[in-house]
Parts: sequence; C-alpha cells; structure tokens
Amino acid sequence: VQLQASGGGLVQAGGSLRLSCVVSGLNFDDYAIGWFRQAPGKEREFVAHITWSGDTTVYADSVKGRFTISRDNAKNTVYLQMNSLKPEDTAVYYCAFKVSSGSYNSKTSYAYWGQGTLVTVSS
Repeated sequence: VQLQASGGGLVQAGGSLRLSCVVSGLNFDDYAIGWFRQAPGKEREFVAHITWSGDTTVYADSVKGRFTISRDNAKNTVYLQMNSLKPEDTAVYYCAFKVSSGSYNSKTSYAYWGQGTLVTVSS
C-alpha cells in the first residue's frame, strides 16, 4: 500500500496550492480519506476528511471556508485545494486511509500514512 502526496511548496500569504495524494495497493474507493498536518514541534492535527463516495466532507475549523477536499476514484487520487493560505498553515501535510470506525478527526482512526508534502507560507 502506498500513498504519494505531492504539490507542496513555498507560497506567500494569501496564495493557493493544490495537494494531491495518489494511492496504490488498496481498493481506493472502499475507503474514506483524511488529510492531516504537522507543524514543527506540534502534534499532527486533522485538516479534512472525505467519505469513500465523496458526498460528505468535513473540515477543521481552522481551514473551513479556505480548503476544499475532493477525490477522483477513477484516478485513485484525493486532492486538497488550499486558498487564502496563512503562515500558520505551514506544515507537512499527510494523507491517510480511515481504517476504523473511530472519529474522523482522530489520527488513530487512520493508517497507511503517506510520506507527506511540505507547505511553507511566508508572511
């Protein structure tokens, strides 16, 4: 099982980035997917979640209205469109499969973490 996250980079505050997470090795459309992020010296935190069908999405309050999660099951890919970026969005962003019935915003509900992609937002 492999999750390959990409699309990170350096952007000025107010800018946009789109992250991608390409999945292989599992039946992609059987699983809900989550994006999490981890800033230096901080715990990994929930960002967004999308159900297997894509019909339900959930966001952390800190990104609601600025970030959009979506998925293309034909391409085994989940996306995170990030707009109006702020310096506090700086972190390594990870995607993962939700493999348990636990809470959507708990990292313990997820497995098969990708390697992460670094997003740096300058002020």
